Amino acid sequence: MSKPKLIQPRTLKGFRDFPPAVAIPREALIETAKATYRSFGFSPIDTPVLELTEILLGKGSDETDKQMYRFEDPGGRDVAMRFDLTIPFARFVAQNAGELGMPFKRYHVGPVWRGENTQRGRYREFLQCDFDTIGTENVMADTECALVICELFNRIGFTDRFTMHLNNRRVLSGVLEQLDLADQAVPVLRALDKLAKIGPEKVVEEMARTAGASASQADGVLALARLEGSNAKVLEALGPIVGDSELGRSGIEALGAVLAGVAAAGVPEGRVRLDVSIARGLDYYTGTVYETFLDDLPGIGSCCSGGRYDDLASLYTKERLPGVGASLGLDRVLAAMEELGMLGSTTTTAAVFIPYFDKDRGADYLRLATELRKAGLAVELYPEPRKLGAQLKYADRRGHRLAVIVGGDEFAQGTCQLKDLARKTSEELAQADLAAACASVLASQPTAGS
Repeated sequence: MSKPKLIQPRTLKGFRDFPPAVAIPREALIETAKATYRSFGFSPIDTPVLELTEILLGKGSDETDKQMYRFEDPGGRDVAMRFDLTIPFARFVAQNAGELGMPFKRYHVGPVWRGENTQRGRYREFLQCDFDTIGTENVMADTECALVICELFNRIGFTDRFTMHLNNRRVLSGVLEQLDLADQAVPVLRALDKLAKIGPEKVVEEMARTAGASASQADGVLALARLEGSNAKVLEALGPIVGDSELGRSGIEALGAVLAGVAAAGVPEGRVRLDVSIARGLDYYTGTVYETFLDDLPGIGSCCSGGRYDDLASLYTKERLPGVGASLGLDRVLAAMEELGMLGSTTTTAAVFIPYFDKDRGADYLRLATELRKAGLAVELYPEPRKLGAQLKYADRRGHRLAVIVGGDEFAQGTCQLKDLARKTSEELAQADLAAACASVLASQPTAGS
């Protein structure tokens, strides 16, 4: 009988594996996001990966419609994989509003799929870490959304190294009213949202092609991108641009309130920049919008984006359920941290390593490892007796911080040797003092997985 043909191991384009050196900081990043959201009172939810296509179709943009992974399931239903977490959330709230109570604050961490062209830090399967407040139109919720983003990047480790760009879609709508382009808002704003990627000339061309905008109308829209100066100066300059548009003036008022709120909460002005050229590409945004860039790697794109969506849930219910929220682009942030050397090189989640080199003492090694775990330490016991030197090389390669050396004589005497693999030092101590000694060393210089 012939051997089966070997299948070449490979991943699909736009998808990736996560080895321990990446998966460990990835999990830490997820936990940081969750802890940040919980600190503001957001509660976790989860929704299915698959939705009926009618739930998702036409809710983002023509582009996201084309990028959906869509198919017929075994029951003959037209289904699609979610391309973000916001639209499933709107469906969830409309379906459960009576039980949730309003306002409702949620966070959701889960994978989404878009069949788009891959680029640095962007894949076809990626994890989103969303948080939203739904059931209120008060600008306080918009302000808190900005504060969550700032706190999140501080906790991740980008303190003083990120900038949040802030705008309001009502300002843009007010400008379009003044330029007689209100009925072409969607294609105009989609074109404007590409300004940083394709430049002003291409944006003008796209506005003309998709919205029929004249050169003077397009230039009027792009005038927003030319506004410079402090947030206060830009805010002041917007008044004449929106003219007598009530919608535009309400957007200016909301922006002023958010800027005042984050300043009152202690956020330095340099962290939040009023950028009236950003629009966000998704069609459901109606008010405040946010994009967050890393100062060291601005070219990697926005790493946390979102905004206010006052009408999205109305697609599923007659009850008005306005909301605001944002999403951390976790895999993009992870790619940035990897590029900036912020991830370290550990491939283990256990800080403490116990070599097993006395083959007759297996039960004693198991007992010792169990005692250390009960003391709150993460411990890996090598699974088979081998030469001590080989096991210590294994521990060093994987990034264990401490090694506990103990053989038959040490077990008999109740002693051990504690090796600090990072500092290349060791000390002899009583086994009764081992847990406290490990905890003390790890607390003095914590590392990933400790």
